[in-house]
Amino acid sequence: MSTPTHGSTPHHDHEVGHPHDHDHEHHHDHEHGHPHGGHSHPTGVKGFLYGLFVPHTHDAADSIDDALEASTHGVRALKISLFILLGTTVLQLLIFLASGSVALLADTIHNFSDALTAVPLWIAFILGRRGASRRYTYGFGRAEDLAGLFIVAVVALSAVIAAAESISRFFHPQTLHNLWWVVAAGVIGFAGNEIVAIYRIRVGQRIGSAALVADGVHARLDGFTSLAVVLGALGVMAGIPLADPIIGILISAAIMVLLWGTIRSIGRRLMDGIEPDLVDKARQVLEETHGVVSVPTIQLRWVGHRLHGAATLQLADMRVSEAEAIAHEAEQNLAHAMPNVDDMVFRTVTTTAVASTNGQPPWPA
Repeated sequence: MSTPTHGSTPHHDHEVGHPHDHDHEHHHDHEHGHPHGGHSHPTGVKGFLYGLFVPHTHDAADSIDDALEASTHGVRALKISLFILLGTTVLQLLIFLASGSVALLADTIHNFSDALTAVPLWIAFILGRRGASRRYTYGFGRAEDLAGLFIVAVVALSAVIAAAESISRFFHPQTLHNLWWVVAAGVIGFAGNEIVAIYRIRVGQRIGSAALVADGVHARLDGFTSLAVVLGALGVMAGIPLADPIIGILISAAIMVLLWGTIRSIGRRLMDGIEPDLVDKARQVLEETHGVVSVPTIQLRWVGHRLHGAATLQLADMRVSEAEAIAHEAEQNLAHAMPNVDDMVFRTVTTTAVASTNGQPPWPA
């Protein structure tokens, strides 16, 4: 299941009672929704909304373990959702040309930009398949995070363009036509985005891709902005002509507000931020391994939609061969509980080594 690549295991033996430490590096080429524990989610109406807009990616029972297969599923999801959103955009554009609704224009521009955001993520998935090199020793998984930065820029630009057009129409109103077609376009926008959202989220959960799940949530939010177009058209029908540009401005503002969450998520990834519950789960699994006294240090970070990390296992005094067997068992347990962990470096230290340093672990804090 695992093959050392960067490190090596010393092939020497120590008698029980002698301090020793050694490094193991293991690879788990799996994709999976990762288990979690130690936290709960809201219930009731708040829980329903939480599930809609913050679906978490840790409980996919039918997850895909093979990395290449996971990437293939991710690319397929992006291709299909790209064509669905492009089709939605074309229909909305035709109706905008017939109606002149700037609220619909704002939604059309946004849906088009969302369709385009699938392209850099698509490229990132393909790059992620490439193996590590002498220059990029961790591989190319971070291309997914860079694609996220591009997505943020495109979506922000679409919001600025839509807002500028809406503000112009606010001061220079124009008569709208075919308002029922505008209502139909809003419904089409909602349906197209919701189909894409469901598909992206499900595939993202199966392959363990937080970026694809986030892209699906983004599509779901866009669907609700399409429903705002319907409100604008109904407002104009009710005798409020400025309802259309006002809705256009509100849609643009909503895009910028919602974009902040994406910026925070991408920034956290680029700074090697990790969900605390994943660290807690990994620590729990390792500590429950027979022979492990404690896990003083553990580190995890995302590289694309794969996890890399390192952990120190404190063991009782024993031979190196026995310590290696325990480290191997810990590796197997972690692979079973969190199969999307790609690289995990294990360092084992005996209690004697800790005692010799006045109770302080002989590793960096």
